[in-house]
Amino acid sequence: MPEQTLNPFLIAQGQVRGAVTELGLPDAVYEILKQPMRFLEVSFPVVMDDGRTEVFTGYRSQHNDALGPCKGGLRFAPGVTADEVKALSMWMTFKCATLALPYGGGKGGVICDPKRLSRREIEAISRGFIRAVGEFIGPDKDIPAPDVYTNPQIMAWMVDEFSVLQGRNQFGLMTGKPLIIGGSAGRDTATGRGCVIVAVEAAKRLGIDVKGARVVVEGYGNAGSVAAMLLHDMGAKVVACNDSTGGIYDPNGLDPRAVLAHKEKTGSVAGFPGTKPVTNEELLQLDCEILIPAALENQITEKVAPGVKARIISEAANGPTTPEADAILAEKGIMVLPDVLASAGGVTVSYFEWVQNLMGYYWSVEEVNERLADMMKRAFQNVYQMHKERKVTMRRAAFMAAVARVAEAMKVRGWLD
Repeated sequence: MPEQTLNPFLIAQGQVRGAVTELGLPDAVYEILKQPMRFLEVSFPVVMDDGRTEVFTGYRSQHNDALGPCKGGLRFAPGVTADEVKALSMWMTFKCATLALPYGGGKGGVICDPKRLSRREIEAISRGFIRAVGEFIGPDKDIPAPDVYTNPQIMAWMVDEFSVLQGRNQFGLMTGKPLIIGGSAGRDTATGRGCVIVAVEAAKRLGIDVKGARVVVEGYGNAGSVAAMLLHDMGAKVVACNDSTGGIYDPNGLDPRAVLAHKEKTGSVAGFPGTKPVTNEELLQLDCEILIPAALENQITEKVAPGVKARIISEAANGPTTPEADAILAEKGIMVLPDVLASAGGVTVSYFEWVQNLMGYYWSVEEVNERLADMMKRAFQNVYQMHKERKVTMRRAAFMAAVARVAEAMKVRGWLD
């Protein structure tokens, strides 16, 4: 497939252009939203364990802050690119707007391979990145969070470094932190939980009984495994899952917790007893009612989409479906719950965490989960209503609702005539 087709930044721009056109908004809306308002590229030195000094490159994209401070994850990965980070920051703007959160979109990354780094080296990279971007972020400017290959410990190091630079504790800088320094109960399961909440709402609209429904999960990390366990607990049958090293299939159903234990012990879901190995493409095309892509971008492509048999696709990952595949899935009558809706549970509970940090008052996990369910259901209904009224896909409907909200904020702030 041509590289241009899979460029996430071009895909995001196309989605915004489509929403602006469908809504009949002025071209100026697209001109503002087609690129980040600020994009930082930084280089910083780190002394490695062997005494060498290595220079690392990091990015932070701040797409739009019409609705509030920028918000979005920070990933450590060898394949991080500027266009990827820009696209993800755009999607975060519309994800936040879809959920009616008082945020704009941000995203960041450092080009590195954490699997080849020691704990001390990862800490040094974390602190070095914050020193490099510190003047551009903060609780009222831009609030990062964990993403691919980052975690609460990395957020804690970053918060500590920023607090040292500021001369006072700044726990509101980051979300996804350990509970002991202002993290929120329920944050660790929020993305998977939000994905399941909207999948269940879609199933109700389509007359699908979740009890007994077959579920396939692509990507058995945090979001995928949580979604699998929650759906299993509702009586659904998880028939397949995979990770970066392999996939497993059992038409009689898997025990998601046993699979996770196997992965934690062996490093992979592959080889789980009593299962048949499947490739990624085979997994995406299995018979099922609910498919949850929870891995990386561009997994459901023009090549894969014709064979997809799911009735609902709930995107726990960012950008897992290409535009060409989207068109094919729509033609097949498959309801795709887009990432800006289905994967918004994480940023919603991150918002709760930020609010709790600002208040200095913390909620129980039950209260967090209840608030999350209310917001996800409300957002689903808003998007579903747009989908029915305008006769557009759920993705187009979500972007239309989100772009309209951001455009209204830009207009009242005087950014548009």
